[in-house]
Amino acid sequence: MMLDHSPRFDPAAAARLAETHFGIAGAATALTSERDQNFLIAAQDGRRFVLKIANAAEDPEMLAAQQAALAHLAPHLATTPCVVPAANGSPMVEVHAADGKRHLAWAVTFLDGEPLANVAHKSPALLAQFGDQIGRLDSAFAGFDHPAIHRDFYWDLANGRAIVERLLPSVLDADVRAPIVKLIAEFDARTAPLLSRLPTAAIHGDLNDYNVLVAPVDSRNWNGDNRRVSGIVDFGDMVFGYRVGNLAVALAYAILGDSDPLGAAASVVRGYTQQARLESDELAALFGLVTLRLCTSVCIAVEQRQQQPDNEYLGVSQSAIGQLLPILAAIPFGLAEAAFRDAAGLTPVPASERVIRFLETTKVAPVLGIDLGAERVIVLDLSVGSPMIGGDSRDNAEPLLTSRVFGAMREAGVRVSVGRYDEPRLLYVSPMFASGPQATAENRTIHIGLDLFEEAGSPVFAPLDGVVHAFNDNNVVQDYGPVIILEHATDDGTPFYTLYGHLSRESLVGLAIGQRITAGQQIATMGTPDVNVGWTPHLHLQIMTDLLGLDTDFPGVARPSQRRLWTALCPDPNLLARVPAHRFPAEAPDKAQTLSARRSTAGGNLSIAYNEPVKIVRGWKQYLFDDEGRRFVDAYNNVPHVGHCHPRVVEAGAAQMRVLNTNTRYLTDRLAEYSERLLATLPSALDVCYLVNSASEANELALRLTRAYTGRRDMIVLDAAYHGNTTSLIDISPYKHAGPGGAGAPKWVHVAPLPDVYRGPYRQNDPRAGAKYAAAVAEIVERVRMQRGGVGGFIAETCPSVGGQILLPKDYLKNVYEAVRAGGGVCIADEVQTGLGRMGTSFWAFEEHGVVPDIVVMGKPLGNGHPIGAVATTRAIADAFDNGMEFFSTFGGNTVSCAIGTAVLDVLGDEGLQEHARQVGDRMLEGLRLLAGHHALIGDVRGSGLFLGVELVRNRETLEPAGREASFVSNRMRERGILLGTDGPYHNVLKIRPPMPFSMDDGELLVRELDLVLEELR
Repeated sequence: MMLDHSPRFDPAAAARLAETHFGIAGAATALTSERDQNFLIAAQDGRRFVLKIANAAEDPEMLAAQQAALAHLAPHLATTPCVVPAANGSPMVEVHAADGKRHLAWAVTFLDGEPLANVAHKSPALLAQFGDQIGRLDSAFAGFDHPAIHRDFYWDLANGRAIVERLLPSVLDADVRAPIVKLIAEFDARTAPLLSRLPTAAIHGDLNDYNVLVAPVDSRNWNGDNRRVSGIVDFGDMVFGYRVGNLAVALAYAILGDSDPLGAAASVVRGYTQQARLESDELAALFGLVTLRLCTSVCIAVEQRQQQPDNEYLGVSQSAIGQLLPILAAIPFGLAEAAFRDAAGLTPVPASERVIRFLETTKVAPVLGIDLGAERVIVLDLSVGSPMIGGDSRDNAEPLLTSRVFGAMREAGVRVSVGRYDEPRLLYVSPMFASGPQATAENRTIHIGLDLFEEAGSPVFAPLDGVVHAFNDNNVVQDYGPVIILEHATDDGTPFYTLYGHLSRESLVGLAIGQRITAGQQIATMGTPDVNVGWTPHLHLQIMTDLLGLDTDFPGVARPSQRRLWTALCPDPNLLARVPAHRFPAEAPDKAQTLSARRSTAGGNLSIAYNEPVKIVRGWKQYLFDDEGRRFVDAYNNVPHVGHCHPRVVEAGAAQMRVLNTNTRYLTDRLAEYSERLLATLPSALDVCYLVNSASEANELALRLTRAYTGRRDMIVLDAAYHGNTTSLIDISPYKHAGPGGAGAPKWVHVAPLPDVYRGPYRQNDPRAGAKYAAAVAEIVERVRMQRGGVGGFIAETCPSVGGQILLPKDYLKNVYEAVRAGGGVCIADEVQTGLGRMGTSFWAFEEHGVVPDIVVMGKPLGNGHPIGAVATTRAIADAFDNGMEFFSTFGGNTVSCAIGTAVLDVLGDEGLQEHARQVGDRMLEGLRLLAGHHALIGDVRGSGLFLGVELVRNRETLEPAGREASFVSNRMRERGILLGTDGPYHNVLKIRPPMPFSMDDGELLVRELDLVLEELR
């Protein structure tokens, strides 16, 4: 039976020891520890220290080594504690426990921060900064040595393999045991041969996520994403071991809970190599050492929990490790090495450069038996934004895709067409191509082969001498179907492989592993869709410089986040196909190039969303797709009202464009038909419609109508309002004229308080809040009447959007409209954001208030993103405007716009989108209000239908706006695949205004993801 030598002092006893031996008077609080005891001592003078009481079995020389290491590091690092000498000047003192055991005690300075383990979201910036600190630590350790650290230490990575061998039988959980077995087999094959070549040094030895502290860079402006490493503590596991061991242990724990552990690890390595160099062998061994540490941890924990079942610390990381191991087991060691080399600024796969040089200078036989350098071919566009591909996955299924591909070939008069290498595609939408179970998981979309389309049954030839390495009818793997892999070698003996996929089953008959193949020998024929998981007949040609142990399970499509790695592992197969370069279109600009071009050609104040902008190339319904094929749930864009690229709307516009597109100077039926349809949705008093091409133009026209009818200019607007980007509309938009760069309101604009029942002077619990806010408008009306004889009008969004997704209180509009009309003015309802059924309960938001405006302004949602605006008004106002001056809008009311607008109204009715918005909105409100019960940061949840707002505050009593936190949430949701915006005078309101097809599942996903992101701000 193992003897227990752990100290057992209570906080009161620890406080006495600190005062007696170190002269530190203060309260003691126990800190988490495994073998020893640590106490935080809060001194009476405000300083803080850590009293460390060692296990009675601890080697005094090892304690001396720790103190020597801290003294060595102190001049170089601010993130390690300093030793505090005892009152008698000695570094340690002997203390006696009640059970008679003797322990050594010493003290160090306290470092601010919380354990890295407590950080729910480890951003790439934090991980890189962590790596930077490890690099600094390793550099500072250079030259340090102590006899005590040259020891046979249980947790030394050099002992890990033997420990796993001994203890693995004790791991009874099959779900944990299986990945350990796989990882250890890979370790033995790829890592173990490197160990004797790894440099050694003094290392910390246990940079787990509880021994690393982080703190906000600026606690006053904490937003969840500005942490820094503030401390590295507990040097009790120091050893003279593999120099890369510090980084390996740190990575093992830094990646816990991360959905992309390899990407997270690469961020740490990127930071590390800014401060310290890693040799090639260290980079090659790193992933194996990471997995070994985790496997060792599991095995040791099983043993320790058997010996100390009540010690909770022993299992502190085991659940997270158990979840991580299967993910790591699915990552090839060679891919991890490439990722770490890339992060270190090195060539990801050195062998690829040798293979490329060889193929560039080697004669190859035609893969299809045709000289594609002389044969006329066409290169297809199968990219995310290609018109050849549909946003709806059903449009890309067979036989539709085959018809399109071979139709294009027939039209061009060619027998072969080419699908590009390194092309992001939307074709890979099945779960087989997803990186995980979450709806926001990253799909594999980057094609890392070359497609050669030809009729099924066409022969396929070997371009080079080689041997059959593998073949398989992997019909269950959607990347290839029946596949053959040949092995080759360069002149210097570097092995590489070529893959031929989507073959006929007959191609595999008679093949044998190791069979020699000569260049120009027919090896296969192309298969039909029914044996290739429905794929159009073609050859998938691929080069691999490392099979990563995957053989016929080697992917043909890669994740965008790993694009550099997979294209490094798999060079361009056109090195074999030899399609002339001029046949390929120019590469599309990447996101960085697009952003640079935008900045060089557009004004500096042209805004762009998110800290990391999104380059969008395709939309479908409630989804957007970026240039690498990542799908985003769009909860932001209300302009594509019935869904991005709705086929009925697209076809209506295209059909009319094929016939006629002209303006209103000519008679067409489209103008009257659409105007009648639109007016039919409004109260009968609004019987005249003007069609324009934007909401800004519509609001400008509303001002002209007001002035023509009333003869007056003065307008009343709401605080924080925004109505458009023209000069006059900036004048009536406090959100702009009262903000940065604004010149304030002109004399003819009068600003009324925003009737915000959450933040304003009259709150939700006041039944007369609406009347009280309306009284402020009545006062303005009276003042202007006394000064200028009357007002021109009042304009407001029925639900102020930029103001923070506000729902106006009961009786507000009713009282305001009465006061304005009594003062001789007209009432304008800006329904750009809230019309067309978005509120769920009514087609136009003003209907909920029992009022009829004199003028209603509508904008681009009318056209689902096509530039349409409209103004509806009364005949009397229209007659006053008809004063002899012609009204004409060049594009307003054109036939194409009218056809599109009519289609939008048809879709709204036929698909029941207003009721759909009500149901989805009610479910989301329910979910969001439940979140408010769990997250104090949520101050208010409001809205209706698919017009929702979540206001974030730092304090529910003071309502201090949490603008930085809202920005963090918006950006993190973008990272997780959901697009949100922020609004409100303090930019602290999350706005949720998706296209109307936004589903129940989308809403539930949004709520779940928001919950996780808010958790990161705790």
